[in-house]
Parts: sequence; structure tokens; C-alpha cells
Amino acid sequence: MGAEEPSGRVLALQELVREAEISLLECKVCFERFSAGQHRRPRNLACGHVICLDCLATLAHPRTLALECPFCRRACRGCDASDCLPVLHLLELLGRALPPPPATALPCASGTLICKLAFGGWGTLVNPTGLALCPKTGRIVVVHDGKRRVKVFDAEGECVHQFGEKGESTRDIRYPLDVTVTSDCHVVVSDAGDRSIKVFDFFGHIKLIIGGQFSLPWGLDTTPKNEVVVTDAEAGSLHILEVDFPEGDLRSIEKVHAHLCGPRGVAVSACTGAIAVLEYLPVAEGTRTCGTRVKVFSETRQFISQVDSFGLSLFFPSNITASAVTFDPQGNVIITDTSSQAVLCLGKPEEFPRLKSLITQGLSQPVALAYAKENSLLVLDSSTHSVKVFKTDQG
Repeated sequence: MGAEEPSGRVLALQELVREAEISLLECKVCFERFSAGQHRRPRNLACGHVICLDCLATLAHPRTLALECPFCRRACRGCDASDCLPVLHLLELLGRALPPPPATALPCASGTLICKLAFGGWGTLVNPTGLALCPKTGRIVVVHDGKRRVKVFDAEGECVHQFGEKGESTRDIRYPLDVTVTSDCHVVVSDAGDRSIKVFDFFGHIKLIIGGQFSLPWGLDTTPKNEVVVTDAEAGSLHILEVDFPEGDLRSIEKVHAHLCGPRGVAVSACTGAIAVLEYLPVAEGTRTCGTRVKVFSETRQFISQVDSFGLSLFFPSNITASAVTFDPQGNVIITDTSSQAVLCLGKPEEFPRLKSLITQGLSQPVALAYAKENSLLVLDSSTHSVKVFKTDQG
């Protein structure tokens, strides 16, 4: 009789988990289970109802981000939605009881990267979206949804400075998407709130506001010539900005490509000057997730190569959804993958695709990454609101 009691408790727990999954852990728009990952992340609308991030993106107007709650019909805005922490916490508590998603092994690169340091966390960072490294000081710059939108950390993860007030003034930062730091230590932020690019010196003083030029500026990076590369996700274009940063003077804007598909992330190789653009493809019929594509251009803006989710699936059975892109010091293209919570190397653009996994553990929702000194890799994890520093495991 004593052996039957634990069995009954297990059955009761399994029934409780099933009931919770149906009643609490399921988006009532698409009827898919919530997750801590990007697509099914639970988001609170202003009215209090909860839907997944994919449904929020589908319902929101592409320009104004306005939407009507599908349950109470209250007018809301997508940019005002926030993570539903009770559901995320419940997912974490029941994670061991719920069946894990099937994992597909990827070939591992030599010298596995392991997490050596993590800093930030909820409160210090709130829903961070962009990450950059100051090439002169080595300090780490993150943009997030806090009261002061830009935070600067030293190499040990201590916050040493913050600026960029949250507000409606043209000098404020309404909704930051990405950040880059120039060779002369100017901080450049893309602001979806007023569709502008804002330039600050490293002390946080506003130097330049570039408005009226973009439909939705998103990804940012700096070229070896200290120009700023900008993607326009709504216009489908890629731009190069030449700026006199000390004087706060915009010298020129060049549209180098005009027929990209929902470009977001962008990266420039420090060794070759090549530009990698991360495109978001339309949702395929019969699926609920969009594909992604990495497209690479030479320093002279000529097309080199591309690879998309479908192309990668021909070589590897795992579903790969890229969320950020960068180059390593050797010129290999590196992406974050939200489907497997991993960081992957695609190889050099001329060799696409030579897929190797660099990081397979310790990430929940990687949204940005950058290389620091000694080949350490910084990864911004939006789910844990933190920056994680990975280094080669020599042991």
C-alpha cells in the first residue's frame, strides 16, 4: 500500500500540469503553449489580457503598433506590452514536469564556449534589445526598456553610467531597438518610438538627431571607416551614414540596398568590411513562424552570398531562427538562434553554410551579441535581462 501513495501523487501532479497547460500556459489566440523563447513569449496587454509575442506582432499595426485586444476590444499599443511574469515563473516551475522539446544535435566547433560571467538581471536591465562594445574603452553598452534607456558597464559587469531618459521629448529615447559605438566613442541608438537615429557622446550628451529619413530604423553597426550602417525594417533598405561626430553634423546618407525583406540585425566585419544583414521573411502558408535569412555584401556593397532557414534545414534537421548576427575576428558569420537557444557559426560568407554550434547551453532568448577582447563573446539574453560572457573552455 505504501508504494501506491507516491504513484497517486505523481498522477495528481501530471493532471495538475495538464490542466495548467490548457488553462494558463496556452495563448488563447493561436492556442499554442507559451514559452520563454521569442515567438511564444507571454506578453501583457495594457488591458491585462495575455497573448504570445507572435500574435501580438500579427495583430499590431506595422507603423503605429496599435491593436485592439482580441478579448475585450480595448485599444492598446504593441510597444506598451510587457512580459507576463506570473506565466513565465509558472513555466519555469513546471518546466521539469512538462515534456521538453525534442533536441537535435548540431556539430560542435572546437573549443566549446562556456559562460564565465553574467550581469544585469531584472531591474538593472528591463527587456534589453541591443548590445555594443566601445572599441576604445572595452565598456559594454546596452539599450533596454528602463527609465534610462542606455546603460554602460565595465568589463566586470558593474554599471558605471546610464543616460537617455524615457519620455516623449525629441531628445528622449522612446523605444530603443539597437545600439552601436563608434571608434571615437559616440553612442548611436535607433529609436522606433519616433523613427529616428540619435547620437550621444559617451557621457550621454545628445549630439545629433536624424529624423524624417527612415520608416523604421532598426539594426546598427559601425564600419572600419567610422560610418554607421542602418537597416530600415519597414522600407526594406540598408543605409550608410557619414557623420562628423564631434561636431554633430550629418554629412550624407547613402541608400546602398533598397529591396531587402524586413531587415533587422546588421553587422560589419572589422577585418574585411563585409556587411551581414538579417532579414525576416514572411510567414509561410501553413506555419505560424517566419523564416530568417542572412545576406552578406562585400565592403564595396556587392552581393556575396546568402543562407536562409530553409537552406539550413537541408543540411541539418533542426529548425533555426536567427535573431542576431555578428562577425568573429576571423570574418566568420555568427548568429543567435532562438529556436534552440544557441549561438551558431555559419562560416565565412564564401563558404556558406558550414554550420557549427558555439554555445548550446545557458541561453534562453539570445537577441544580440558582440565579440570582445581575447575572443570572448558577449550575448544579450532578453529572457533573463542579462549580458552573458562566454569564453573558450580550455579544460
